[in-house]
Amino acid sequence: MRIVVKLGTSTLAHSTGHLNIRRVEALCRVLSDIKNAGTEVILVSSGAIGMGVGKLGLRSRPGDIPTKQAAAAVGQCELMYIYDKLFGEYHHTVAQLLITGEDTVEQTRHRNFTNTLNRLLQLGALPIINENDTVATQEIVIGDNDTLAAIVAKSVEADLLILLSDIDGLYTADPHTHPEARLLSRVTGIDDGIRALAGVSSSTQGTGGMVTKLAAAEICLGCGCDMVIANGSRPENLYDILDGKAVGTRFVCK
Repeated sequence: MRIVVKLGTSTLAHSTGHLNIRRVEALCRVLSDIKNAGTEVILVSSGAIGMGVGKLGLRSRPGDIPTKQAAAAVGQCELMYIYDKLFGEYHHTVAQLLITGEDTVEQTRHRNFTNTLNRLLQLGALPIINENDTVATQEIVIGDNDTLAAIVAKSVEADLLILLSDIDGLYTADPHTHPEARLLSRVTGIDDGIRALAGVSSSTQGTGGMVTKLAAAEICLGCGCDMVIANGSRPENLYDILDGKAVGTRFVCK
């Protein structure tokens, strides 16, 4: 089985921008165990800008591109150091891939990216992918890692994409303002009714919201890949997701 797991900024870091050490350690432990069981794992990791904000002592996420790029340059180093250290404790080798929008749409570059990714998996490495925020200039260009994760899942013909963030899944209404809102555990297609349920992100650190997650679901369902939206605060839920249990919202190919 081949899975892509996207880790949102709010899953990796506290609201201060500093690393959520306990959660990231748990995530790396669970993912290492899943990989030990024979599942091929690809990470799409947000958090470079958010962690750079914390490390640089900025008061909030920057709004201008040069400061975003500076924060990403600092934060990406920190992220990969942490991943290398934590996965290394379980004898897994990580590989960093930083890509831009052109790498996903230009035929030759996309083929090279996909070939490298597949070869890393053959060699037993754990690829960790992020957008190359230090050079991208058009909303840091793909715009969100939900879309990037779906593109990666499609490119490598993954069986499942798991989006971990600060939300439990897709609700019938905003649960913050509608206590009666119901979590949808299973969705078999994206139509206008489902799109109407999309809200905005509650995170001050990340860029994605439910709109981008539904867009990612459309990409996945269009290529035969299931997708799950789940809360990243409970890393052990990854076991249940892989066992097919009801966690978050699962978008299922018909």
